[in-house]
Amino acid sequence: MRAASAGRGRARAGRLPRLWLLTDERLGGLDEARAAVAALPAGAGVVLRHRSWPEAARAALLGALAPVCRRRRLLLLVAHPWPGARADGVHLSGGRHLPRRRRFGLVTAPAHDARSLREACAAGADLLFLSPVFPTASHPGARALGPLRFGLAVRGVSRPVVALGGMDRRRARRLAALGAYGFAAVSALRAASPSSTMLTSAESSKAASISPARAITSRADGTM
Repeated sequence: MRAASAGRGRARAGRLPRLWLLTDERLGGLDEARAAVAALPAGAGVVLRHRSWPEAARAALLGALAPVCRRRRLLLLVAHPWPGARADGVHLSGGRHLPRRRRFGLVTAPAHDARSLREACAAGADLLFLSPVFPTASHPGARALGPLRFGLAVRGVSRPVVALGGMDRRRARRLAALGAYGFAAVSALRAASPSSTMLTSAESSKAASISPARAITSRADGTM
């Protein structure tokens, strides 16, 4: 499909966002999520998750975020897509792979070690989120990778790898030297958070200034 080709073309050209906001329930309700997205620099990326929300509420959130993302030239992806969800691509989760016929545009995927990075590449992901790099509330009790293991894990990976988990400006710079393409956060990128300005200003000069891909329709067919 043309949308899929466009996603891969951006990945090859290195014009994918380097700063990502992964939304979830910690951002609060619709207004708080919209404010957090509006605070991102142009060219950043957003992954809509909010897993516990019912489909109707997630659809309303997507409808509220989409115009903000268009105005600010942000890429908007959807995790756990539902029939009729319109976005620039999808975020894989739960170990599911792409169907043979790709129809989702840009595809990102989570990973937690070198093996899952390779598996996500094999699944067809264009960009990977490796976590937790540092201790984080997103993975309570989970063993953090740390900079050394992060650097070893991303060595030789053919897709851009974004660092996630306990990120701040200083850590982002350190991991960039170890092969991180960019970094992502959840609660640290809340619009009201003191860290928000620090994180967005750290990446605003690096964030790719791109126009979001043509909106596509994601179909929940049991493959995502």
